[in-house]
Amino acid sequence: MRRLPLFFVLDCSESMVGENLQKMEDGLQAVIRALRTDPHALETVHVSVIAFAGLAQTIVPLVEVVSFYPPRLPLGGGTRLGAALDTLMTTLDSVVVRSTPDRKGDWKPIVYLFTDGRPTDDPGPAIQRWNDRYAKRATLIAVGLGRDADFSVLKRLTEQVILFEEAKAGDFQTFVNWISASVVAQSRSLGETGETAALPTLDERVMRIVKEPPSNQVDESCVTLTGRCQKTRKPYIMKYERELQDLGTQEFSLQVPLFRLTGCYPLDESYFDWSDGAALEAKVSTSELLGSPGCPHCGAATAFAMCNCGKLLCVNGPGEVICPWCEARVAFAPGPSPDDGGFEVGRGRG
Repeated sequence: MRRLPLFFVLDCSESMVGENLQKMEDGLQAVIRALRTDPHALETVHVSVIAFAGLAQTIVPLVEVVSFYPPRLPLGGGTRLGAALDTLMTTLDSVVVRSTPDRKGDWKPIVYLFTDGRPTDDPGPAIQRWNDRYAKRATLIAVGLGRDADFSVLKRLTEQVILFEEAKAGDFQTFVNWISASVVAQSRSLGETGETAALPTLDERVMRIVKEPPSNQVDESCVTLTGRCQKTRKPYIMKYERELQDLGTQEFSLQVPLFRLTGCYPLDESYFDWSDGAALEAKVSTSELLGSPGCPHCGAATAFAMCNCGKLLCVNGPGEVICPWCEARVAFAPGPSPDDGGFEVGRGRG
């Protein structure tokens, strides 16, 4: 039986923390459940998952649908799209069986690439190599999760670029159903006619083909900040999402971009393995951040104390603690008032 290789290349950068990452895990499980109900897909489809953040790595090798177990997705700092493409191309070379005069190989692979941000490496060489050697060997569908994805880069990679925007409850399920239907349609068409099928019609209330990149690519969607619990030394990540605040008066209108806290999540040490280790100088002023969470590990009052080393940790009020990053003894006094303008803190790559 000829296989239909299906690859999911998933952005697991820190901007996906929280609900977005959970939805991607749930969506992957939903797709697999749908494929297991279709006889053609059950016989032909083999699935692999490649995750990318500050590094890219295959986390599920190519296996038949019945043996596929959805993984727990990692999380890391950075969005190394070029590294993800390199990993994908290396995998295609090593696991996809190509046809020869003596035998038929695998069907043309299908690749779904999901990202919500901008690359933090230079994907140009990998995109060029993909277009030169792989674009005709696989069907690649790139999905931008929200308008802050770098559609100009995705359009250099494939003509099949889709913008997904979640406006209401149920939109993500509609999106997952479309992916499932597209894979099932391919497997049925190949099994019955030997020909590939067209993609199912898009529900344009939820997603649309991107012909031109959206105009707001320079806007940042979120700020992520990493800290450690000073009691347990375990890491955590805070996420702030961008919003516009109206600071106008009767005489003039003024909207200022600020970032509102959406959550503080515990991490494990694998986050740093998956993060881009290159130096990052980007900072954000605390005056632009709305909300300060407690520590998700020990419950300390604030997860937003900064040591002299520049790293964040949790504290439960004024006093002296040992920094879990640099081991220095640091004393904290009552914080400045909101009128003091805040201070700058190093932000994540997103």
